[in-house]
Amino acid sequence: MQLNEIRFEDNQPVAGYGPGFFRVGAQVIEGPVLLLPEGVYSWRGLEDLERLEAAADSIDVLFLGMGAEIAHAPAPLRERLEARGVGIEVMASPPACRTYNILLSEGRRVGAALLPV
Repeated sequence: MQLNEIRFEDNQPVAGYGPGFFRVGAQVIEGPVLLLPEGVYSWRGLEDLERLEAAADSIDVLFLGMGAEIAHAPAPLRERLEARGVGIEVMASPPACRTYNILLSEGRRVGAALLPV
C-alpha cells in the first residue's frame, strides 16, 4: 500500500472538534466557525450572512454543518448564496468537517460554516 501525505497548501483543515469548539490547525475556536480560503473566523451563526456573501467569489461550495444533527438551511441563507453561484451542502457538523477536509486536500474552492456539536 502506498501512503501519500495530504497537503493543504495555505488553507487550514479541521483538526478536531468537540462540545462547543473546533480545532483548526493549532487554534481552538469556541462556538461557530467559518473556514474560507482567505482565513478562519469566528462566526455568529446562521443569521450572519454578510461574511458568507463576501466569500461567494472565492468558493464554489459551502459545507454547512448544522451541529450534531442535520437540519434545513434557512431559506434566506440558501437563496442569497445560490444567487451568487455558490452551492450549499447541508449536513451535521462532523461529516461536514470530513468532507471539507477531503475536498480541501484536492485543491477545491470550498468553504465551511460550522455550528458546534
